[in-house]
Amino acid sequence: MPKKVVKGSTKPFKGEVTPPGDKSISHRSLMLGALATGKTVVTGFLNCEDTISTANAMRAMGAGIEINGTDVTAVGNGLRGLKEPGDVIDAGNSGTTTRLLTGLLGAQDFFSVVTGDKYLRARPMKRVTDPLRLMGARITGREGGNKLPLAIDGGGLRGISYRLPVASAQVKSALLLAGLYASGETEVIEPEPTRDHTERMLGYMGVTLQRSGESITITPRERDFEGRKISVPADISSAAFFMVAALINPGSEVLIRNVGVNPLRTGVVDILKDMGGDISLLDEREVSGEPVADLLVKSSALKGVTIGGALIPRAIDELPVIATAAAYAEGTTVIRDAAELRVKETDRIKAIATELGKMGADVEEFEDGMAITGKGRLTGAACESRGDHRIAMAVAVAASRAEGETEIDDAGAVAVSFPEFFEVLKGLRS
Repeated sequence: MPKKVVKGSTKPFKGEVTPPGDKSISHRSLMLGALATGKTVVTGFLNCEDTISTANAMRAMGAGIEINGTDVTAVGNGLRGLKEPGDVIDAGNSGTTTRLLTGLLGAQDFFSVVTGDKYLRARPMKRVTDPLRLMGARITGREGGNKLPLAIDGGGLRGISYRLPVASAQVKSALLLAGLYASGETEVIEPEPTRDHTERMLGYMGVTLQRSGESITITPRERDFEGRKISVPADISSAAFFMVAALINPGSEVLIRNVGVNPLRTGVVDILKDMGGDISLLDEREVSGEPVADLLVKSSALKGVTIGGALIPRAIDELPVIATAAAYAEGTTVIRDAAELRVKETDRIKAIATELGKMGADVEEFEDGMAITGKGRLTGAACESRGDHRIAMAVAVAASRAEGETEIDDAGAVAVSFPEFFEVLKGLRS
């Protein structure tokens, strides 16, 4: 799917949708399933390019992983049961695979090499390799270990206390995974709370962690933990596109089922509600250690808001589509403290500012964010995803209410997290 054309329409979005499983949780279910003894059965798994990269990596180290649609069976050989891979591990486009895997590989008593596609090879990795080196990991790579491929001569790690320079759930998770094997305690101190799926799943699998204020501490695990059943909720990052589509298109009402509403991931809900969005959480419950709810979203007159500080880590992946919402809101929305967006699959600040600008949006770009002054209308244009799934989907949502047609180049990037996105979006208008 090199290009996709989205036609603007006055027809509302109506109906129900269950987005694909949470990508972050799906990655972690494979890794921890491979480290457990016995069988881990996963339902609601996100079967996409990124998670397949993780599955292939764990298979390369001897884990038995069978994927059948959204169902997965992982058979692990215990914490010390991984084997040296016979070839380079290809993480594809997945930053989560790479960073979490680097922490895990840094602790293993064998040699490994990790690479990825051209986009992933351009992304910075020192934020994870530097603290792992402090733990004793021997990691080399391009630009002093900042770029893939990374060569990792693992084992012999020692626990450290490390304050994250930038809030990052991926770096935190990498250090916690390494800490399972290190001598002594490993403490990670966060400048702002980030998504805690790793901590929740480790706890669900029987691993003890201590949390005190900004600090999370893990002690080396002497005994194996056993595999468990894991039910993966729908990804709130994927749900966000339907939330915004329903909010900005008059007369829309969409029920989004089985969404993970981890409080460290619901920044998008808080922001859209603050903008005036009519969003209700129904049937709140807990599944496999994660909070879950159904979201009822109705079209709303949105207004501009200021977004920054502690809200940013809770909504970092959803900011491109929040920018889309802002383009249709009354007044100006200001996003600050979001420099992290520049080192995602692409520079998402530049990307969304440029693409919305092509459609007539009033966007001012900052080093750490942007200001979007809503005009209430956009016009279809020739747009580019830059190989980034979230940019492709954010532009598609903007195009859903724009006048005329919007052509999105490299729209196949949505396969990274939501292969059926365009079909599902269209189906809610049929």
